[in-house]
Amino acid sequence: MADLQYEVRVAGRLSERAQRAFRDYEEMRIVSAPAETVIYVAVTDEAHLQGILTLLANLRLQVVSMNRIPELP
Repeated sequence: MADLQYEVRVAGRLSERAQRAFRDYEEMRIVSAPAETVIYVAVTDEAHLQGILTLLANLRLQVVSMNRIPELP
């Protein structure tokens, strides 16, 4: 599976704990918006995607939307 790019929108702003949890991801960009946080990430395979979804769930982040995008901004 070639890298796929995703835009993940989560409710609210990321806590310091959540920001630290995402520091290990190289192909990830986090942008704060007024009422949500947008996470842009390149995913290498299904296991990588599942790992990100598991991390979001473990951090108790509410995913508002998740969409494939043509390229990372």
